[in-house]
Amino acid sequence: MQVLDLPAHAGLRVDGARLWNSLMELARIGATHKGGVCRLALTELDKKGRDLFVAWAKGVGCTVRIDAIGNIFARRAGLRDDRPPVMTGSHIDTQPTGGKFDGNYGVLAGLEVLRTLNDNDVRTVAPLEVAVWTNEEGSRFVPVMMGSGVFAGAFTLDYALMQKDREGISVRDALASIGYEGEHVAAHRVGAYFEAHIEQGPVLEANDKVIGVVQGALGQRWYDVTIEGMEAHAGPTPMELRRDALLVAADLIREVNRIAISHAPHGRGTVGWVDVHPNSRNVIPGRVKLTVDFRAADDATLDEMDAALRDMCAKSSLPVAVDEVVYFAPQPFDASLVDSVRDSANALAYTSMDAISGAGHDAVYLARVAPAAMIFVPCKDGISHNEIEDAQADHLEAGCNVLLQVMLRAANAPVQEGAQA
Repeated sequence: MQVLDLPAHAGLRVDGARLWNSLMELARIGATHKGGVCRLALTELDKKGRDLFVAWAKGVGCTVRIDAIGNIFARRAGLRDDRPPVMTGSHIDTQPTGGKFDGNYGVLAGLEVLRTLNDNDVRTVAPLEVAVWTNEEGSRFVPVMMGSGVFAGAFTLDYALMQKDREGISVRDALASIGYEGEHVAAHRVGAYFEAHIEQGPVLEANDKVIGVVQGALGQRWYDVTIEGMEAHAGPTPMELRRDALLVAADLIREVNRIAISHAPHGRGTVGWVDVHPNSRNVIPGRVKLTVDFRAADDATLDEMDAALRDMCAKSSLPVAVDEVVYFAPQPFDASLVDSVRDSANALAYTSMDAISGAGHDAVYLARVAPAAMIFVPCKDGISHNEIEDAQADHLEAGCNVLLQVMLRAANAPVQEGAQA
């Protein structure tokens, strides 16, 4: 077996057809009539998907370990197994009306990297690992990104295991029922983490670029907002004497949109849920509850957006309560790994552009414990979390080729002076 030499292996390429066929085979597990996938976390269908991945991983000579939250780690040995692994991965659980590529691409792109190295008889210095993270989507169990969150210490194992779905089934029991309740092993060190993913947005496609060089993930602040008015009969109550909570809500929704636009290009503002009481045709709304989702690339911008929201609510003609319920810090990715993604895309002659992740990914948690970066490829019309989610085979192949090159670079990088092996 050859030891990795980067110049000699700069021409190494993955098998795009094999990658596509693997994606299509996995997509048959939980396939929907509209061409999507419904494979919720820790169900029997998830078990079948996991079993297929494990069989494929063992087929390329990997050792497979499962931790106590059900994360799967398929490890390909390196010449220096004392060095922390270069890891890639994502998830294979889906939304109820999910697609074939969200998460699945990142897992199978990692597998294709290992297959390509086997095909070419190449062994890296550091070991390589492909991770399948548990319950990334959060469709069945909350919180989202559960497996990577436990791995990175964002929340405890006990907390995650006690969470229940709508039927009252706990994560602990669900793991046991599908045979993926692994041993409680402390999270191991990771030398570098890469995640390939469809963009889940329209920016790459709109700019006719193949590779998104992801700088980091937007921070998020979520709020529950309650507006208190007074319900009254719609006929006898004059307009100037009304305490219409929905009218105030309409102004607030417009303001959320204005705040986001004023913090371009990465500001995001969404009111995604509204509850009107009493919700009757001929009654003036007396109370409105709604959600606000703000996202931005840095905390200073999030603070400005928060202040603008609270200022608007304080000046309202009706009492407005604002309760922040979620905060995710903005997460920049490792500059050297981001540069490696960009350099590899350029070396492979793929068009590329800097990108930002507006969604949460497992890489966001991994970036807390290891150098991390992401590789985006376009998805059709920017549509994801939808059964019609689609991506071009050549784009998927391109992203996987970039993943191959950056993993080779990281796995053969010399250990810095004074650093642990």
